[in-house]
Amino acid sequence: MTTTKPYLIRAIHEWCTDQGFTPYLQVVVDATTRVPREYVRDGQIVLNVGHDATQHLLMGNEEITFQARFNGAAFPISVPVSAVAAIYARENGQGMAFETAPVEEDATPVATAEHAPPDGESPEPSPPEAGGGRPRLTRIK
Repeated sequence: MTTTKPYLIRAIHEWCTDQGFTPYLQVVVDATTRVPREYVRDGQIVLNVGHDATQHLLMGNEEITFQARFNGAAFPISVPVSAVAAIYARENGQGMAFETAPVEEDATPVATAEHAPPDGESPEPSPPEAGGGRPRLTRIK
């Protein structure tokens, strides 16, 4: 039986898009995650998965794949659904967090980096939270 996680990820993504918000994925990076390692911090990366920032976005039940630009260079992204720690709107931090398996000790350490916008624009900051810091999201099992 398929977990509800990929369905919830797609639903929050659709909600963000319908509201005009930018959907961000927070991903725990391990050997099965294909992302540019130089943007990984503390074993995680935050990716802009909005339609304007991605090409060929496929949000399947096992894997999320797309192509994005980092410092102007196209990079194929592949994220196992199991590695998604959260999906939220950049503008207000609303979304959902999930439990993920701990990163292995020998995994490449890397902090929350963000998808670089196309060609020379600076990356967007993390979404604000009332009182500062990262947004607080409810973990769903």
